[in-house]
Amino acid sequence: MARIIGGLTTSHVPSIGGAIARGEQQTPYWKPFFDAFIPVHEWLAKEKPDLAIVIYNDHGLNFFFDRMPTFAVGAAARYDNADEGWGIPVLPSFEGDTELSWHMINGLVHDEFDITMCQEFLVDHAFTLPLKLMYPNAGPTWPIKAIPVTINSVQHPLPSAARCWKLGQAIGRAVESFPKDLKVVVLGTGGLSHQLDGARAGFINKPFDLMCMDKIVNDPVALTRFSNREIIEQAGSQGVELMTWIAMRGALSGRVDTVTSMYHAPISNTGGAVMLLSNEPAPARLAAE
Repeated sequence: MARIIGGLTTSHVPSIGGAIARGEQQTPYWKPFFDAFIPVHEWLAKEKPDLAIVIYNDHGLNFFFDRMPTFAVGAAARYDNADEGWGIPVLPSFEGDTELSWHMINGLVHDEFDITMCQEFLVDHAFTLPLKLMYPNAGPTWPIKAIPVTINSVQHPLPSAARCWKLGQAIGRAVESFPKDLKVVVLGTGGLSHQLDGARAGFINKPFDLMCMDKIVNDPVALTRFSNREIIEQAGSQGVELMTWIAMRGALSGRVDTVTSMYHAPISNTGGAVMLLSNEPAPARLAAE
């Protein structure tokens, strides 16, 4: 049976790709963020996951304001990156797993999620940069397969934190019922607090970010009680990317422990954070209250 061995959260701002392209990983501005991935690399080398489910928010490569699904799941054999205009290199294609994708889609629909099924899917920086951070020395092919899952965080009405938690739980159930022997890691990418425009442009709320990082490990259900308005007030208009973290955590049904955790701000006017959580088998699953 497939099993989820861990969860990873990371910021995904495009400037990360620029720093990689310019070789700035060890400059004072970027070093704390990139060094946070050293224990991630060690864990990946030890655990050797087969597949990553990447939960993120699309930035216009697939969906725009005129067509914006609340949740979408990739069901392609291959996922191509494309130029988004940020001046960062386009990365090699990612191999998908159509069998697991359709198994997840069937499971999500069974659990009453009305999702968009995508047999063609371009992946943007919110998908590619976290995988590049995980595998900085990957060559023309990646050492891991991947499946994209997107959550709308730009076009209101947005899904609630509680709904994203339940999405993660449904993904976890689907993976755990997949009959093939696979080791899966689930990523939640984005955030933490940041606002890119308006009167609060550049807003970062470090106390709120650190609270979220604690709760995502020890009391994730507490985060589901925040309304979208409260999250925006506390974390900025783009801080709703926290939803991807909550969905990731919902997919972890076992005993969750912190492998590594780091907070560094700012990176490109963002509260930057990296967390790696292990997911050991346990009989009980957390339930949203």
